[in-house]
Amino acid sequence: MRKALLLAVTLSVSSCILAQDETIKNLQTEAAKTITKDPNDTISKVWKTGGTFSLNLAQGSLSNWAAGGEKFSLSANTFINAHAYYKKGKESWDNNLDFYLGYVKTTSLGTRKNDDRIDFLSKYGHAISSKWNVAGLFNLRSQFFKGYAYTDTAPKVLNSKFFAPAYILLSPGFDYHPAANFSLFLSPATARWIVVSDTKLSTLYGLEAGKKSLFQFGAYASVNYAANLGKTVSYKGKLDLFSNYKSNPQNIDLYMTNQFAAKLSKVLSATWSVSFIYDDDVKLFGPNGTSPGLQFQSLFGVGFLVKL
Repeated sequence: MRKALLLAVTLSVSSCILAQDETIKNLQTEAAKTITKDPNDTISKVWKTGGTFSLNLAQGSLSNWAAGGEKFSLSANTFINAHAYYKKGKESWDNNLDFYLGYVKTTSLGTRKNDDRIDFLSKYGHAISSKWNVAGLFNLRSQFFKGYAYTDTAPKVLNSKFFAPAYILLSPGFDYHPAANFSLFLSPATARWIVVSDTKLSTLYGLEAGKKSLFQFGAYASVNYAANLGKTVSYKGKLDLFSNYKSNPQNIDLYMTNQFAAKLSKVLSATWSVSFIYDDDVKLFGPNGTSPGLQFQSLFGVGFLVKL
């Protein structure tokens, strides 16, 4: 009897140990498993956003300076870029906003604006191949603040203000995108409006006296390119061309911006901006200030450059 009881207890304990050992093995096996996520359970990132902020300052002062010059000068130039890019399947939507603003203050001339531009671009495309999209483009260019023409003898004359002028462009076309840093947009049928909110300035921008808008129809091309020219130097450029079928199509309007940035430290940089504009409708130049002309701007500065 005692032997039978001892045998029963032994078998019971052995069974429990074996059961525990099997449970532990199962837990170890489950813990070692790699969980593979179902692609349908996760949403890929379709928006990419970012931007750049740049602020350049320069100051100078003179006292009893034999060579002469301004007693005091101060200049400030800022550049802000913001972008939002959407990409999902064959659909893409690129949005880009550039804002430039600069002022110069001197003892003899006072405060004057030397830069004021806003440029918004929105482009939606549907891929028809690995490098080509069928696309639609919207572009708005204008400025925020009043601008004046200065002469040595006459008082300053107002020649621009907010939405005077403004250029609004709607364009269906084809977008060639062979690399992430280069795109070429082509359209043979583009609508463009020149808007002048102040009728006093209408004739300066090709409008009839008293009119606030002028419709144009023509061909349009836009090239955008960005590259790193070295470990510390970057370049961003844009070239827009427009030919107005309705008036002097051979006189092609041009808008070109070039921006170089050399990184000096994490937040300090040297920047150089070079811009060219030719608009056959802008009658502000020439001997009598009544002819179109090539506009040129060059700005160089050292200051803060922060990527957002």
